[in-house]
Amino acid sequence: MNKLSTEKRAQILRCLVDGNSIRATSRLTDTAINSIVKLLIDAGSACSEYQDKTLRNLKCKRIQCDEIWSFVGCKEKNATPEHKAMGHGDVWTWTAIDPETKLVPCWFIGGRDAGAAYQFMHDLASRLANRVQLTTDGHRAYLSAIEDAFGSEIDYAMLQKIYGAAPEGPEVRYSPAVCMGARRAVISGMPDYEHVSTSICERQNLTMRMSMRRFTRLTNGYSKKLENLEHNVALYFMNYNFCRIHHALRVTPAMEAAVADHVWDLSEVIALVDANSK
Repeated sequence: MNKLSTEKRAQILRCLVDGNSIRATSRLTDTAINSIVKLLIDAGSACSEYQDKTLRNLKCKRIQCDEIWSFVGCKEKNATPEHKAMGHGDVWTWTAIDPETKLVPCWFIGGRDAGAAYQFMHDLASRLANRVQLTTDGHRAYLSAIEDAFGSEIDYAMLQKIYGAAPEGPEVRYSPAVCMGARRAVISGMPDYEHVSTSICERQNLTMRMSMRRFTRLTNGYSKKLENLEHNVALYFMNYNFCRIHHALRVTPAMEAAVADHVWDLSEVIALVDANSK
C-alpha cells in the first residue's frame, strides 16, 4: 500500500489546522478524502495521547473556562431518536485557558450538563500543581462540579453577563442579544476582582471557529461523526499549544508555560503519529 510522505502529510495537517474542510484539503493537496480522514484520526489520537501525558503539573496562577457550541450531523432541534443514537445533535466543547501563558491545559467534548462539567473540572484539577484563581461564566453546572473537583482549594468567581432583548427582524436574525453589562460573583476563596474575566477564553473560542471548518456557522462543513470532531479538536490544540507562535507572546503557549523548549513543526506531529502506530 502506498504511504504518503512526511511532507505531504504535514501539508494536509497544515490545511486542516488553518480552517480548511476535508474536501478543500483534498483539492489543495491532491489527496483522496479517505486518506485525509485516516490521517486526521491517526493524528488526533496521537495528539490527544501526547497532550494528556505532557500537560501535567502545570504551575498556572489563573484559569478561565468557557464552552463553545457546535453540532454533529444535525442540530438538536432536528435530531430524531435515530440521529441521537448515532451521536448527532448539539455538541459543546468545554475549554480552559491560562490567560498569562495562553496555554490550553485541557478540553472536553460532550453535552452542556452537570456530568460534562464534572468530568471537565476533574480533568482540569488533575493537571494543576497549585491553587489557582478560576473564572467561569454564569452556567450553573460549574458550581457543584468545581466544588467537587477542587473543594475549598480554589479562588473561584463567576462572571455573569446581563443581556438585553434579542434584536428582531429578518435582517438581524443571526445577531446576538446586546450585552448590557456583567456582574462579578465570588463563589469560593478570595479571587482578585481585577482578574475576574473570561475575555481570553472567549477570544480563544473565536480562534477555534476561524481555525476549524467544523465550527464555522451557517455552512455545510459541520462534523458528520463525533469521533472526527474529537480528533480535529485534539489536532487543533496540539497546533495551538506547541506549533503556532502566539502573536502577543512571540513564542508558543507551551514554551511560555515551560512545557516545550522549541517551536514544534508539523513534521514532529507526524513523527508522533508514526510512533503511536508502531
